[in-house]
Amino acid sequence: MSVQRSESIQRIESQDIWDVLIIGGGATGLGAGVDAAARGYSTLVLEAADFCQATSSRSTKLVHGGVRYLQQMNFSLVYDALHERGHMRRNAPHLVDDQSFIVPTYSWWETFYYGIGLVMYDLLSGPFSFGRSYPMVRSRAYRHVPGLNPVGVKAGVRYHDGQFDDSRYAMTLARTMHDLGGAPVNHMQVRSLIKEHGTVLGVVAVDTLTGKEYTIHARSVINATGIFTDSIRQMDDPSAQPILQPSQGIHIMLDRSFCPGEAGILIPKTDDGRVVFILPWHDKLIVGTTDTEVEGPEMEPKATNEEVDFLLEHVGRFLARKPQRKDVRSVFNGIRPLIKAKGAEGTSALSRDHYLTVSPSGMVTIAGGKWTTYRKMAEDVVNVSAESAGLPKVASRTANMPLHGWTRDFDKDDPLRVYGSDVYELYDLMEQDELLAELIHPRLPYRKAEVVWAVQKEMAQTLYGVLALRTRALLLDAAATVEAAPEVARIMAAELGLSGDAAKNWIDTQLTDFTEVASQYIADNCCEL
Repeated sequence: MSVQRSESIQRIESQDIWDVLIIGGGATGLGAGVDAAARGYSTLVLEAADFCQATSSRSTKLVHGGVRYLQQMNFSLVYDALHERGHMRRNAPHLVDDQSFIVPTYSWWETFYYGIGLVMYDLLSGPFSFGRSYPMVRSRAYRHVPGLNPVGVKAGVRYHDGQFDDSRYAMTLARTMHDLGGAPVNHMQVRSLIKEHGTVLGVVAVDTLTGKEYTIHARSVINATGIFTDSIRQMDDPSAQPILQPSQGIHIMLDRSFCPGEAGILIPKTDDGRVVFILPWHDKLIVGTTDTEVEGPEMEPKATNEEVDFLLEHVGRFLARKPQRKDVRSVFNGIRPLIKAKGAEGTSALSRDHYLTVSPSGMVTIAGGKWTTYRKMAEDVVNVSAESAGLPKVASRTANMPLHGWTRDFDKDDPLRVYGSDVYELYDLMEQDELLAELIHPRLPYRKAEVVWAVQKEMAQTLYGVLALRTRALLLDAAATVEAAPEVARIMAAELGLSGDAAKNWIDTQLTDFTEVASQYIADNCCEL
């Protein structure tokens, strides 16, 4: 058990009552945990699986205002998101980058139309601009995206947005919360709510790693469970009507050679009216996303053949070298927790992007939203929760609060820069044991020291937690990750203090579980027929 997780478990066992208890350890739950802890409230986050394991780790890796919302004339949403984008980069510059994009245009009217829209995008960002938008001639557009298919292209429009590593950001939030005196705990599943006279007073939770059950009392309980929002609402009130309409979006990962330039490509309109991005990330190319309505939430949803073919077809139109299914290094899929069009009775909208519900029992639910606005969502839900519970009124501090590891002293091309100022401790690990400087696989950018670090400092308890979340190996190259898994499991077992038969059994179980999940990320295996 890692030190920080052990400390949090000990606090659960010793603390009589918490000011704020948050169910869910994704972007919103961890963001709320940071916000509440920064205000001085005793704060506990309980995550049933691992931090950021569901939707929050499967985004398009963009910190953005939402270009497509301009077409919908939703200027207030774009304005808010662009300003939150600025806060994210200012508070964690080692995690949030400027990323330029080219919108290829096929007529002079398109060049004018997109050029005007993206200039408006810049203006809405105000002092948080990431760079100026401008049209460019065809030859210059090719220099930025040399993999672009030249057929029919008249010109291009360049604009800037933010890019990040979503689950690395989530780990940083968990560590920030811990720094502030809060207690984030993964693999702790809420089984029921504690109620008295119709009021929620806490939860009963079980540590899924040990089977031990805990009765936890709290002055305020927040439901921030993303795609599982309705499950917790119905735990509170079995008659509660669902407020979510889940929708899944897949991404495929290609080699960088398909588009080796520094800029990404924005496909402004697909056959079904969506926006698709082709963007560099960790020396690969992310292509996404789709929008397919699904019946309910799943932790590991499967892509469909139609979705993979849809992305390959559209990418093939815009790239000079058309990718085939054999070129797909990984397929990852997430379910969006979209709010139903009519919302739900008793739900009040704080913005067009997210919704807050306070149930008659006093439980507060936050739903909807996206990564870029996580901080504002967290601020809103803690404001409501604190007022509802009668906690001392304290203003949010997170708008201009540096996150754990904050630094501007980093090499943008160094894969270890995502650790911020902690990187020097990783260098020390590699100096002490030169074997830890070795890569876990020749096709992956991760070193064995990062496996040790994940267990020691970031509460990693499973092979998936290291290979999919704390590193992004599974997303970058699924087949290579499966090959790397046995050695990573052996390193983890040693760090977890296991030996002999206990280590062997743990390694065998982890490899079986991980291989089953990882197979869904390999293009030939991933899809439902």
